[in-house]
Amino acid sequence: MAMNIIFNRSRPLILKTLKPIFSKPISTFPFLSQQPQPLSPDPPTPAPPSQTSSATWTHPPGSTHSLVPLDFLQTHVVKLERIAESLDLESIKELFADWMTLQKWHDMKKVFEHWSSCYDKNGKLNKPDVGLYNHYLRANLMLKASPSQLLELVSGMESLGIHPNTASFNLILKTMYLYKEVDTAVQLLDRMIESEKETVKDSEQDVVCRPDDESFDLVVGMLLHENRMEAAFKYIDLNLKSGHSMSSNVFSECVFKFMASGSLDTLVSVIERCKKMDQNKALRPEWKLCLDMLDCAMKADNSELAYYALEFMAKWMIQDENMRPPRYLSVEEGLVVSLLATAGRTYSKKLLDAAWTILKRSLRKKRVANAETYLARIHAHASLGTEHLKKAFGALHEFESLYGGADKQSAEDLFSPFTALYPLVVACSHNGFATLDSVYFQLENLSKANPPYKSIAALNCIILGCANIWDVHRASETFTAISTTFGLTPDVNSYNGLICAYGKLNKRKEALELFEQLKSLGIKPNAMTYALLVDAHLVAKDPKSALSIIDEMVISGYTPTKAILKKVRRRCIREMDYESNDQVEDLAKKFGIRMGTETRRNLLFNLQYTADYVQER
Repeated sequence: MAMNIIFNRSRPLILKTLKPIFSKPISTFPFLSQQPQPLSPDPPTPAPPSQTSSATWTHPPGSTHSLVPLDFLQTHVVKLERIAESLDLESIKELFADWMTLQKWHDMKKVFEHWSSCYDKNGKLNKPDVGLYNHYLRANLMLKASPSQLLELVSGMESLGIHPNTASFNLILKTMYLYKEVDTAVQLLDRMIESEKETVKDSEQDVVCRPDDESFDLVVGMLLHENRMEAAFKYIDLNLKSGHSMSSNVFSECVFKFMASGSLDTLVSVIERCKKMDQNKALRPEWKLCLDMLDCAMKADNSELAYYALEFMAKWMIQDENMRPPRYLSVEEGLVVSLLATAGRTYSKKLLDAAWTILKRSLRKKRVANAETYLARIHAHASLGTEHLKKAFGALHEFESLYGGADKQSAEDLFSPFTALYPLVVACSHNGFATLDSVYFQLENLSKANPPYKSIAALNCIILGCANIWDVHRASETFTAISTTFGLTPDVNSYNGLICAYGKLNKRKEALELFEQLKSLGIKPNAMTYALLVDAHLVAKDPKSALSIIDEMVISGYTPTKAILKKVRRRCIREMDYESNDQVEDLAKKFGIRMGTETRRNLLFNLQYTADYVQER
């Protein structure tokens, strides 16, 4: 039989119902006495002492120093016995159902034990069914019975001709959960699974102890509490394969424990499998736990886990908005910026779209997103490859429409292709001139659309992209097309992009002419303009001219950076221009810049790589 597999031993349960000993109460009221009362009581008759009488006297039966009177306890026990004797199987089941709501566990236990030793109206011994016996097991469970005691009671079901079912073993698992007997619970669940397999082979036998969702939840909960993650995932896998549902508490505990142990891929697998099941797709952790999921996912660059966390949060937001009165949940914008950066690093379009959608729901059209958020979105689109450049420029267009009217200095910084939009520049020049030409022609077509879209920031990205691939001809043509084809006016970033292209190809003369043209048009050069001119002089190995540009930069109100001074010093040393080197040191002291040494860089620079050296190595 299937039960023999689960239990190696099976012995009948001998129920012993001890009837309490009743003693005739002695009245102290004279008018109730049936015998004439003497004026003085007779002396007691001496009797030999005995341990039994002494124990009975000092400890009356049914009470051990209880505040409840003995006669009341005896009356209550007699009442329970009379109730048990008057009930049949269905009546006692209905009574127990009522008592369970009132939590009369002790009374249930006493009534069942007495009822099972009584005879019915046909003169046969009362025989419980498995449902009634499970009520008895539950009463013992609530009275803090140990797992061994419940196992003994279940083994006694065989003597009554009752086969325990899944609910019987779940009560045992609950007791093991209370007493934290994890290994024993795992063994019991394994035997239930094995019993199910063998019972399925025998088609004539019904499965009575198949583990259900409660069985797996109890064991998985114990394993997660003990941080036994591999074993917990094993039984979660068996539970989901069997088509059972998972409770929300176990699911939340699973999310928390797998995050704490760093098993993020395993957690993603569990979430994916739950989403595919109708009975489990509604599971979601609490809002705070979703925030912890996002933090953990971003630290590990796990885009899938971050996406599922956002999906859970969106469900919470929709649910709370439909409440009466509604409650509005929102996600911090700084968190969305981090999510967009994670989407860019992991090349996840799904996470990018989800993060932007939940941000719009959080803002609720009350205000626009910050500039940093739009830049993070542009960077994420640009990192996804050339096929997403169209969406990147679409985000740039939306960004320009909102922040294009900012003050001049802020606009230069927000739309600078050297800093804020540099990821878009890299994406445009990723595949060389082919991508640059494709983007240029798309912008040209958009400028002729209705309504037209003309973006000086997008054209500046193309100019700097041409400079990155050392194509000064395309950079110059794009600069000219700004005014001729698009009808726009080049800004300082446009001039900076073309100066960068000239400087890389050692065309210092053209760069200086462009700089003079810039000043003649009334456009104020910025710090990047002077830095690019310094680079152009250094490429031409002219540190003195580079220092003159730095002096002009200081006069204009800008401070040279440490990187600029170190590049000039490096060129002075290599050209053995020690006078200019001293000027660099004076500038560093003036602006409080610690230059440091370049011992390792000089060591690498002075290495003599020859064909003989390579052959020796």
